[in-house]
Amino acid sequence: MSISRILNFLLLTVFLSAACNNGDPVPPADIPEPEERPETEGMFLGGDISVLQSYEDKKVPYYDTEGRQIPDVLKYMKSEEVGWNAQRVRLFVDPKRANPDGGTDAQVCQDIDYVVRLCKRIKDEGFALMLDFHYSDTWADPSNQWIPAQWASLNETELYDKVYTYTKECLLRLVDAGAAPDFIQPGNEVSYGMLWSAEVNRNSRVNRCYSDSPAENWNRFIAFLQQASKACREVCPKAQIIIHTERSGEPQTLKDIYSRLSSVDYDIIGLSYYPIWHNSLSVLSQSLDLLADEFPDKKVQIVETAYHYQWQPPLGQGTIYDFSSQWPVSPEGQAAFAKDLIKELKKHPNVNGLYWWFPEENGNGPDCSVLTGWVNRGLWDNESHRALPALYVLKEFI
Repeated sequence: MSISRILNFLLLTVFLSAACNNGDPVPPADIPEPEERPETEGMFLGGDISVLQSYEDKKVPYYDTEGRQIPDVLKYMKSEEVGWNAQRVRLFVDPKRANPDGGTDAQVCQDIDYVVRLCKRIKDEGFALMLDFHYSDTWADPSNQWIPAQWASLNETELYDKVYTYTKECLLRLVDAGAAPDFIQPGNEVSYGMLWSAEVNRNSRVNRCYSDSPAENWNRFIAFLQQASKACREVCPKAQIIIHTERSGEPQTLKDIYSRLSSVDYDIIGLSYYPIWHNSLSVLSQSLDLLADEFPDKKVQIVETAYHYQWQPPLGQGTIYDFSSQWPVSPEGQAAFAKDLIKELKKHPNVNGLYWWFPEENGNGPDCSVLTGWVNRGLWDNESHRALPALYVLKEFI
C-alpha cells in the first residue's frame, strides 16, 4: 500500500472515530465531493453559447470561412485556430411558460435538463464553465426581472428560501453530472435588483434598486444575493461568484452599485459592454479604472459583448449610440471592434475575462424553431452559415 493510501486510510479512521464517539454529523449526503476543475486564475475567453444545443439538435450546419463544414463546434472553438478556453450558459426556471407579456421566444429554452446536457459537453471538452442564473422564466435584464410563475405565490421569506434551495438544487444536478461550474452568476444584469414582481409593470419603482431607492429595496436585493451566494459556496466551493451588471457606460453608477453590495460574498465584477448601449471604449476605460481603484480585490470580466455585422437598428430603435463610422456594420467592422476592444482591455490588469454574447447565432433553423428573428451580432453569418472574421480575432485577448 502506498504512503498516500495509508495516510488517507488513517484520516478516514480518525474522522469516523470522532463521528462515532462525539456524535458529530457525517458530511451532508446530498453534496457530492467537488470535482477537480480548471483553475480560476489566468485569462478566460469564450462566449455565451446557450443556443448551440438547439442548433445542433436541428442539424443546422456550421462552416469555417472557407466553407468547410465544422463537425463539432465545441471542439472547433477549443482548437488552436479559435483558441477559446471558457463558455457561458444561461439557465431559466421554466422557459416553457409564456413570458409575463404573454409571448414566447425560441431562444428561451434553457431549463435545467437542457443546461445539464450542454454543460456536461462543455466540461468534457475541458472548458471553464460559467453558469448564468436568470431567476426567471424568461430574459432577466435591466428592464425585466420577473418572478417565475412557480414562485409567484411565495411571500418574501419564502422567496428568500427559494432562491437558496433552487440555486443549490440546480448546482447539485450539475455536480452530479460532472459539469460543475467554475464561475457562477447569481442573476443576470442585476443593475437595478432582481425578482421585482410576478406581474409586468415597467413603470413601477417597487423593489427597484436605483440610487434614490429606499433602503428596504436594496436590503431585499442584497438578501437574495446572499442566499444565492451561500448555496454556491456550499455546493461549489471552488467556483468564483460573479455579480453581473450592465452599467459599463456609467462609471459612477457602477461605483454606487458595487459599494452597496459590499456585504455580499462574491469574487468578480461582471459587466455587459455593447457600444450601441454603453458608449465608447474610452468610457469603458474610465469604468475599468474606477473599479480597479474602488474595488482592488475584485477581478472584472466582460461577460457579454457583441457588435453587429449587418442590419444594426437605427438610433431610436433600441440603439442609443451609433459607432458605425468607427466600426462599419459589416464583417470587417465587427472584427475591427473586436480588435479595438481587446486592445483596450489589455490595458487594464483587473480584467481577466471576455465573453462574446450569442456567438453561435446561425440563422433561424428549420421553421424558425431556433430563432424567431435574426440578431446579427453572432460570429457566423446567418445566411451562409460561414464563420466571420471576428471569431478568429478574439484569441488575441489571451
